[in-house]
Amino acid sequence: MEINEWHNETIGRKAVEALKKNEFDAVYFATAEEAAAFIMNHVKPEMTVGFGGSMTIKNMGIQDKVNAVGGKVLDHGAPGIAPEEKIAISRQEMLSDLYLCSSNAITLDGMLVNVDGLGNRVAAMSFGPKKVIIAAGVNKLCQNEAAAFARLEGIAAPMNNKRLDTPNPCTKSGVCVNCQSPTRICRVYSVMRKKPMAADITVLIIGDSCGY
Repeated sequence: MEINEWHNETIGRKAVEALKKNEFDAVYFATAEEAAAFIMNHVKPEMTVGFGGSMTIKNMGIQDKVNAVGGKVLDHGAPGIAPEEKIAISRQEMLSDLYLCSSNAITLDGMLVNVDGLGNRVAAMSFGPKKVIIAAGVNKLCQNEAAAFARLEGIAAPMNNKRLDTPNPCTKSGVCVNCQSPTRICRVYSVMRKKPMAADITVLIIGDSCGY
């Protein structure tokens, strides 16, 4: 086994076991293709599938696959929709049959750490959809909660700001400066130390670098 592959699998499986101890369902996949096949096994015709703005999920081509089997895509981030429609779709996603997203960081002791602008993603991850699947590459794995917040500030936040083309200072500095900008997208922080009691959540750890 190649050394990078060994390391990715070793820490990936360590995170999976920690997530299970924290009552999440969790599975390790070596590739995004395998993770995508797992996700599609949960999609049925007429099912509503919400998308939480994840580049990991987007790069798997899941939306096209959902459409191909007759599922109904709910995507508040679809191009060309008005702000009020974005909010309406975000609310529909909260009650979807299946909600797909990623996590900004996952600790090796099995916690999910996230930051949101609207709060719709962290809300849906916690309660609402019948089933939630969270897919994350090993690049999202962090030693502990402090390292997870450092990842949010040093990697996830500035890269997502750049992706969304915001005017926020992190798009210039490359790191969070705790800005007070009215367009700040880092507003709602969430740490899931255990699976929420009423939630059905599966976390997929992928043995490759995925998303931001």
